[in-house]
Amino acid sequence: MYKPEPNEYDAYYHRYISLVDETDIRDAFAAQPEKLRSAVSALPEEKGTFAYDEGKWTIKEVLSHLIDGERHFAYRILRISRGDETPIEGFEQDGYIENSNANNRTFTDLLDEFEFSRKANVLMLNNLDATALARMGTASGLPVSVRALANISIGHVRHHLSILQDRYLI
Repeated sequence: MYKPEPNEYDAYYHRYISLVDETDIRDAFAAQPEKLRSAVSALPEEKGTFAYDEGKWTIKEVLSHLIDGERHFAYRILRISRGDETPIEGFEQDGYIENSNANNRTFTDLLDEFEFSRKANVLMLNNLDATALARMGTASGLPVSVRALANISIGHVRHHLSILQDRYLI
Protein backbone atom coordinates (compact mmCIF):
# COMPACT_ATOMS: atom_id res chain seq x y z
CA MET A 1 0.00 0.00 0.00
CA TYR A 2 2.72 2.48 0.87
CA LYS A 3 5.79 1.07 -0.91
CA PRO A 4 6.99 3.52 -3.59
CA GLU A 5 8.19 2.51 -7.02
CA PRO A 6 11.77 3.53 -7.96
CA ASN A 7 10.44 6.20 -10.34
CA GLU A 8 8.77 7.97 -7.39
CA TYR A 9 12.01 9.24 -5.86
CA ASP A 10 15.56 10.20 -6.75
CA ALA A 11 18.32 7.61 -6.29
CA TYR A 12 19.76 9.77 -3.48
CA TYR A 13 16.84 8.72 -1.25
CA HIS A 14 17.38 5.00 -1.83
CA ARG A 15 19.66 4.94 1.23
CA TYR A 16 16.63 5.74 3.38
CA ILE A 17 13.94 3.84 1.48
CA SER A 18 16.14 0.70 1.45
CA LEU A 19 15.87 0.65 5.26
CA VAL A 20 12.09 0.18 5.04
CA ASP A 21 11.15 -3.45 4.41
CA GLU A 22 7.47 -3.13 5.25
CA THR A 23 4.95 -2.94 2.42
CA ASP A 24 2.41 -1.18 4.63
CA ILE A 25 4.38 1.28 6.72
CA ARG A 26 1.66 2.58 9.04
CA ASP A 27 2.73 0.50 12.04
CA ALA A 28 6.43 1.28 11.56
CA PHE A 29 5.67 4.98 11.17
CA ALA A 30 3.64 5.02 14.40
CA ALA A 31 6.16 2.92 16.39
CA GLN A 32 9.23 5.06 15.83
CA PRO A 33 8.77 7.56 18.67
CA GLU A 34 8.84 4.73 21.21
CA LYS A 35 11.86 3.11 19.55
CA LEU A 36 13.72 6.42 19.70
CA ARG A 37 12.68 6.97 23.32
CA SER A 38 13.84 3.46 24.26
CA ALA A 39 17.24 4.06 22.68
CA VAL A 40 18.05 7.13 24.79
CA SER A 41 15.77 6.95 27.82
CA ALA A 42 18.39 5.47 30.15
CA LEU A 43 21.02 8.09 29.32
CA PRO A 44 21.88 10.76 31.88
CA GLU A 45 21.26 14.32 30.66
CA GLU A 46 24.97 15.14 30.58
CA LYS A 47 25.51 12.40 27.98
CA GLY A 48 23.23 14.38 25.66
CA THR A 49 26.02 16.79 24.74
CA PHE A 50 28.38 13.97 23.76
CA ALA A 51 29.61 13.89 20.16
CA TYR A 52 31.65 10.91 18.97
CA ASP A 53 34.10 13.13 17.05
CA GLU A 54 34.96 16.78 16.56
CA GLY A 55 32.52 18.53 14.26
CA LYS A 56 29.85 15.85 14.73
CA TRP A 57 26.46 16.54 16.26
CA THR A 58 25.75 15.74 19.87
CA ILE A 59 23.08 13.20 20.81
CA LYS A 60 20.64 16.02 21.53
CA GLU A 61 21.47 17.66 18.21
CA VAL A 62 20.74 14.39 16.42
CA LEU A 63 17.34 14.31 18.14
CA SER A 64 16.74 17.92 17.13
CA HIS A 65 17.69 17.05 13.55
CA LEU A 66 15.11 14.25 13.58
CA ILE A 67 12.48 16.75 14.75
CA ASP A 68 13.47 19.16 11.98
CA GLY A 69 13.34 16.34 9.44
CA GLU A 70 9.95 15.25 10.70
CA ARG A 71 8.54 18.73 10.24
CA HIS A 72 10.07 19.13 6.76
CA PHE A 73 8.89 15.73 5.52
CA ALA A 74 5.40 16.43 6.90
CA TYR A 75 5.29 19.81 5.17
CA ARG A 76 6.25 18.16 1.89
CA ILE A 77 3.69 15.38 2.38
CA LEU A 78 0.96 17.92 3.11
CA ARG A 79 1.69 20.15 0.15
CA ILE A 80 2.19 17.42 -2.42
CA SER A 81 -0.75 15.33 -1.21
CA ARG A 82 -3.01 18.36 -1.58
CA GLY A 83 -1.95 18.84 -5.18
CA ASP A 84 0.34 21.84 -4.64
CA GLU A 85 2.72 21.72 -7.59
CA THR A 86 4.98 24.53 -6.38
CA PRO A 87 8.55 23.20 -6.00
CA ILE A 88 9.51 22.92 -2.32
CA GLU A 89 12.96 24.14 -1.37
CA GLY A 90 15.43 22.05 0.61
CA PHE A 91 16.81 22.96 3.99
CA GLU A 92 20.35 23.38 5.25
CA GLN A 93 20.45 20.96 8.16
CA ASP A 94 23.64 22.28 9.77
CA GLY A 95 22.23 25.80 9.97
CA TYR A 96 19.11 24.45 11.60
CA ILE A 97 21.17 22.60 14.21
CA GLU A 98 23.32 25.65 14.92
CA ASN A 99 20.15 27.54 15.82
CA SER A 100 18.27 24.71 17.51
CA ASN A 101 19.30 25.22 21.14
CA ALA A 102 19.22 21.42 21.35
CA ASN A 103 22.00 21.06 23.91
CA ASN A 104 20.07 23.20 26.39
CA ARG A 105 16.97 21.01 26.18
CA THR A 106 16.16 17.83 28.06
CA PHE A 107 15.88 14.43 26.47
CA THR A 108 12.25 14.32 27.57
CA ASP A 109 11.49 17.62 25.87
CA LEU A 110 13.16 16.57 22.60
CA LEU A 111 11.57 13.13 22.57
CA ASP A 112 8.13 14.55 23.39
CA GLU A 113 8.39 17.03 20.52
CA PHE A 114 9.32 14.27 18.09
CA GLU A 115 6.51 12.05 19.38
CA PHE A 116 3.84 14.75 19.20
CA SER A 117 4.94 15.77 15.70
CA ARG A 118 4.92 12.15 14.54
CA LYS A 119 1.48 11.51 16.06
CA ALA A 120 0.06 14.40 14.05
CA ASN A 121 1.77 13.03 10.95
CA VAL A 122 0.39 9.53 11.58
CA LEU A 123 -3.12 11.01 11.56
CA MET A 124 -2.40 12.91 8.35
CA LEU A 125 -0.85 9.90 6.61
CA ASN A 126 -3.61 7.50 7.68
CA ASN A 127 -6.20 9.74 6.08
CA LEU A 128 -4.60 10.01 2.65
CA ASP A 129 -6.20 7.98 -0.12
CA ALA A 130 -4.35 6.10 -2.85
CA THR A 131 -4.50 9.07 -5.21
CA ALA A 132 -2.93 11.42 -2.68
CA LEU A 133 -0.25 8.86 -1.74
CA ALA A 134 0.79 8.44 -5.37
CA ARG A 135 0.79 12.17 -6.12
CA MET A 136 4.16 13.49 -7.33
CA GLY A 137 5.79 16.80 -6.53
CA THR A 138 9.21 18.42 -6.40
CA ALA A 139 11.23 18.79 -3.20
CA SER A 140 14.86 19.90 -3.02
CA GLY A 141 14.79 20.06 -6.82
CA LEU A 142 13.95 16.36 -7.12
CA PRO A 143 10.74 14.55 -8.08
CA VAL A 144 9.13 12.64 -5.20
CA SER A 145 5.80 11.02 -4.35
CA VAL A 146 3.92 11.31 -1.09
CA ARG A 147 4.39 7.63 -0.30
CA ALA A 148 8.10 7.93 -1.04
CA LEU A 149 8.29 10.83 1.43
CA ALA A 150 6.61 8.72 4.12
CA ASN A 151 9.13 5.92 3.51
CA ILE A 152 12.01 8.40 3.47
CA SER A 153 10.82 9.72 6.83
CA ILE A 154 10.93 6.23 8.36
CA GLY A 155 14.28 5.42 6.77
CA HIS A 156 15.72 8.74 7.91
CA VAL A 157 14.89 7.96 11.54
CA ARG A 158 16.22 4.40 11.19
CA HIS A 159 19.44 5.73 9.65
CA HIS A 160 20.08 8.12 12.53
CA LEU A 161 18.98 5.60 15.16
CA SER A 162 21.57 3.21 13.77
CA ILE A 163 24.23 5.92 13.98
CA LEU A 164 23.20 6.69 17.56
CA GLN A 165 23.47 3.02 18.51
CA ASP A 166 26.77 2.43 16.68
CA ARG A 167 28.67 5.61 17.50
CA TYR A 168 27.06 7.23 20.54
CA LEU A 169 25.47 4.57 22.72
CA ILE A 170 28.31 2.05 22.76
